[in-house]
Amino acid sequence: MGILNLTPDSFSDGGQFNNEKSALEHAEKLLKDGAEIIDIGPQSTRPKAEFLKAEEEIKRIGNVISSIKKEFPEALVSLDTFYAETVAFGYDEGIDLVNDISGGQYDGGMLEAVAKTKLPYILMHVNPTYETMHDKTKFADITVSINRYFSEKTAELLEMGITDIIIDPGFGFGKTVEDQMKMIDEVQYLGFGKFPLLIGISRKSFIYKPLGKSALDINEETQKLHMKVLQQGAKILRVHDVAEAKKTVDTYNRYSDEL
Repeated sequence: MGILNLTPDSFSDGGQFNNEKSALEHAEKLLKDGAEIIDIGPQSTRPKAEFLKAEEEIKRIGNVISSIKKEFPEALVSLDTFYAETVAFGYDEGIDLVNDISGGQYDGGMLEAVAKTKLPYILMHVNPTYETMHDKTKFADITVSINRYFSEKTAELLEMGITDIIIDPGFGFGKTVEDQMKMIDEVQYLGFGKFPLLIGISRKSFIYKPLGKSALDINEETQKLHMKVLQQGAKILRVHDVAEAKKTVDTYNRYSDEL
């Protein structure tokens, strides 16, 4: 899954792809580099990011989704939003997946809107309100807490008719460096193996801050962690650097085929 941020304020690539022409060019590059899914984000969710309403997200997306679907019909398009209204707009424009960082908690109509579309839904583990999204939480055991959340939320989703569920443990959202490293070590236990697992650690601060590096200077370390989560059953990697991640996936697949 290649990341396409349509934002002026994302932490590592804000403002680079926030017009239709540059967004299409970047989508083409992501696909050429090996992405199978393009994840379109109209709103940054980094700490202290500008908060947008659904109407502003929709205005920012414009024709980008329909243009990508027209130019690159083979591409799956995922929409990164926590608004029901944006989901409805994205569905009309041709999205293939909904990527909701909020687990349906930031907009009361979100899950109903997703259920109507019958699209695959990415459920992320996160704190219960937008305001507390990045507040560090003290977990007695991070893996147990995440699994309790997934157990409750997936039951709710299935009851609503949302049956095609992908789970995302929410790296970078309200978790300490230590907890996130424990999550990496225990990926195989997350979600009880019931649902495909998406891992999004690309350019995250829990990797680069302890090393005293920048978000753009941790590719080697990130690929080692990508390999580690693939070996534990991760199915989707959400990344900025698609070509590098693709090499890691290809290496993993070759290694798996030889076993």
